[in-house]
Amino acid sequence: MKIERIETLVCHARMRNWVFVKVITDQPGLVGWGEATLEWHTRGIVGTIEDLSSLLIGEDPRRVEHLWQMMWRQHFWHGSGVTRSTAMAGIDLALWDILGKVHGVPCHQLWGGPVRDYIRLYCHLGGGNMESFYQTSTDNAAQFAELAQKAVADGFTAFKSMAVPPTMPIEGLKPIKAAEACVASMREAVGDDIDIMVDCHARPSPAMGLQFAKALDPYGLYFFEEPCWPESMESLARINAAVTTPIATGERLTHLAAFRDLFALRGCEICQLDLTHCGGFTEARRIAALADAHRISLAPHNPQGPVSTAASLEFGFSQPSYIICESVHEDVPWREDVVEEGFVIDPKTRTVTPNEKPGLGISINEAEVKKHPFEQETVQRVFYRDGAVGDW
Repeated sequence: MKIERIETLVCHARMRNWVFVKVITDQPGLVGWGEATLEWHTRGIVGTIEDLSSLLIGEDPRRVEHLWQMMWRQHFWHGSGVTRSTAMAGIDLALWDILGKVHGVPCHQLWGGPVRDYIRLYCHLGGGNMESFYQTSTDNAAQFAELAQKAVADGFTAFKSMAVPPTMPIEGLKPIKAAEACVASMREAVGDDIDIMVDCHARPSPAMGLQFAKALDPYGLYFFEEPCWPESMESLARINAAVTTPIATGERLTHLAAFRDLFALRGCEICQLDLTHCGGFTEARRIAALADAHRISLAPHNPQGPVSTAASLEFGFSQPSYIICESVHEDVPWREDVVEEGFVIDPKTRTVTPNEKPGLGISINEAEVKKHPFEQETVQRVFYRDGAVGDW
């Protein structure tokens, strides 16, 4: 069995261009699907996958670890940069999809079988609608409450919000009070039985991140995400030690050694590795083992396309420390037209039971993908009030 070619299919989905990876073998009908979506870097990802393909054409797709090592170590540059690691991830996911199909079992069965009966989903406020999640002003606490109530009405028992405004490296009380008002409004609207997460998007400086974390600590957040830049690992550790709210981070780390450093400092309680950015299942399983050694939970980053979601769920059914799955369901109205999924979602509880189809259990409707060709992603710019560049 050999790899004949590797193709990419780009599908424009408003905020993102989903990049689907198709690994085609010399066995009739045997293909694997992966995803390598990286916002604002679509052309670079497609080109990098083409570059990596030269290493893999003619190789046995069942030698997944061997091929991963080739992609990481050869062509001189190691695969730790986000573009290369994302391209590797898309191919790696597709190779595991093939391996599951070869053996006739879902991917999670390849790794020892399911460790749980179901996985809980959480949503973004607005269900993935870009304007509702990213552009709702923290000056409007009432709107956060309304969106929170809608999430609960849609069956979710957990949701994530961006209730922290962009701030300069040091500011006064106004943004802190605004964030606190939004979280208080959401908590009052949904009660204590619903889990609320707040995502800072790594916008704050360490000093501001610590102030936000302390101000929101009394509201019992399920987790507080990226309170400062991911490069500031010591600061993440200081914030994590200063509050009872679990700190979550890791979506921008791309390889095992980076997670080693984060965990050694106790920079988080929840690891948000992204299966489409950290080198795929092959590297993610090593990261998960390291997280287990530190008793750090897993809640993978997953705001991308449907193959990424299928991958996150397969991973979750195999990992004891996995606690919840990020989901997007209303980013584009035709999302379900693009993919046929093997897992089943209970819309009343927003829980998922295991996929029973081979591999990732999904198939991509290529004709539907072609209806949504590449478009430049929406440009996102943030500037502070004095004109200096901020973080989006």
